[in-house]
Amino acid sequence: MELVKMEKVRDGKYLKNYELTYLNKAGKQKVYEIVSHADISDPSMLGEHMSGISIAARRGDKLLLLKEFRMGVNRYVYNLCAGMIEEGESPEECIKRELFEESGLKLKRIEQILPPAYAAVGISDIKNMIAFVEVEDDGVLSDENASDNEDIRAAFYDTDELQTLLKEQTFTSRCQAVVYMFIMRYSGQDKILV
Repeated sequence: MELVKMEKVRDGKYLKNYELTYLNKAGKQKVYEIVSHADISDPSMLGEHMSGISIAARRGDKLLLLKEFRMGVNRYVYNLCAGMIEEGESPEECIKRELFEESGLKLKRIEQILPPAYAAVGISDIKNMIAFVEVEDDGVLSDENASDNEDIRAAFYDTDELQTLLKEQTFTSRCQAVVYMFIMRYSGQDKILV
């Protein structure tokens, strides 16, 4: 595959749309559409911008999940706390801010931050990180700091509750994977039937 042309076709407030023209294996042109958070002036910049962070937060052996209304699918889904890293903000500062805004909780410690990974390579060059954190024991869940454009209900779930949610509810793919692995770690099971 050879990229022969890149053109910005729309410049939205948060997303920029690009058309990438490739020569495929048969030597024919293929126009591929993507969205990005970044202003890309050169093809070498594709996939280089790190956008945000998702937060897998636990308190003991319970996992924090958000049930939130997502406009893009017009329904409630289960998700992790997450957000865009603001200009000049470190990933650690973003974790603290987003955790507090979306759940009212305070960070106790960061256990690990994974390297940036692509969020949806079929349609975008957006890269995010995922952080595994522990929250303070005495925090009270609250969504009062969320923006008016966010409808969020934060709650902690144990492994039995998480297994039920996996069978009955809709998740974002990243959250679904974290829930599955969380159950495996804290339940002692080697297989989960969903």
